[in-house]
Amino acid sequence: MAPLRIIFMGTAELSCASLEKLCGDQRFSVVAVVTQPDKPKGRELRLAPSPVKVMAEKLKLPVLQPPTARDEKFIGALRELKPDLMVVVAYGQILPRRILDLPPHGCLNVHTSLLPKYRGAAPIQWAIANGDAETGVTIMQMDAGLDTGPVLSARRAPILPADDSRILHDRLAQAGAELLVETIPDYVAGKIPPRPQPAEGSSYAAKIKKEDGRIDWSQPAVQIWNRVRAFTPWPGAFTFLKAEPKPQLLKIWKAEVVPKSGAAGIILSADKTGLVVGCGQDALQILELQREGGRRLTTEPFLAGFPLKAGGKFEQ
Repeated sequence: MAPLRIIFMGTAELSCASLEKLCGDQRFSVVAVVTQPDKPKGRELRLAPSPVKVMAEKLKLPVLQPPTARDEKFIGALRELKPDLMVVVAYGQILPRRILDLPPHGCLNVHTSLLPKYRGAAPIQWAIANGDAETGVTIMQMDAGLDTGPVLSARRAPILPADDSRILHDRLAQAGAELLVETIPDYVAGKIPPRPQPAEGSSYAAKIKKEDGRIDWSQPAVQIWNRVRAFTPWPGAFTFLKAEPKPQLLKIWKAEVVPKSGAAGIILSADKTGLVVGCGQDALQILELQREGGRRLTTEPFLAGFPLKAGGKFEQ
């Protein structure tokens, strides 16, 4: 039996595990990879390829980079490739109906939440930020909506206390890749009936903005701890220490909740016992942090070079 002809569409690092998994399976033949155009990056704004393009070139796969998924020349190129199926993972654009209807078996998407919860751009971060105990991956049949297509398969995954968004991202990327290659053969054979998503329980995971990382010390410590984990590594959880001539930006990389009480934003201790800040409920012990322009450090060496005192205040 001839391998299934697949066009893969992806841009972000999340996509790479699925592309690699498909290419390592003799049941599938990836005939082309579609990714976003190279974008300016760094201080010099040099054009940089997407993670998916880098991997595709290593795998010696043809790469298409249309300016938009609605580009007529691009859609014509897809049609000429005669794919049996298209797989989309974190591509970054909503696809038009003409692309969705092009392959005989349609387009499948790997989404890093248990749909219909957390449709949208940032399901991993918001699952952690909201204190969820678990999340997962879903393989769905794409339609014209935003993550609204029928579900083919799903796999649950716990959110562990040690997880930040990078750790959970990597785990879900692998889980999604494995579920994808397990699902495709039975789907193509007609053994998996697509299940419409329920109307109840849907939520939207908006794209993360830098300001989402700003800490509100009036929140309970557990909520702040969740946001520290959710927004590591980007945009990072940050706060400002009142100082002259201007407030000092501090980024918090790791923390834990401690059963202490004190006014919100007030430094309760800053010594060998730890750096502890009062919150709306309980307190936050900061384990790793970074000042603007400085290195990421654990608390003890940080305080040795940048002393803080009990009674100091972080701005809301």
